[in-house]
Amino acid sequence: MNKKEMAAALAKKAGLSQVKSMEIINHIFSADADGIISSELGGDNKVTIPGFGTFQVKTRAARVGTHPASGKRINIPAKKHVVFKPGKTLREVIGE
Repeated sequence: MNKKEMAAALAKKAGLSQVKSMEIINHIFSADADGIISSELGGDNKVTIPGFGTFQVKTRAARVGTHPASGKRINIPAKKHVVFKPGKTLREVIGE
């Protein structure tokens, strides 16, 4: 499912226009600072949607790796990344 299909499904379930449902989806999921989820994660907060899951920022520690082409050892800096942990209800729906 892509964003346009999601907007159509939301419009049908909620009785909204597709334009309005696309606006709602953009406000929630936009990857820039205007998106509700991304702005919370940018502030190192976690976003929990009961039954669905939790989005959270975690930090990978700096480490030493190997360059695949040359075989030389390289320093890989610490890095933040987003993780998603599905909630109990979602896990049950997908059969996890």
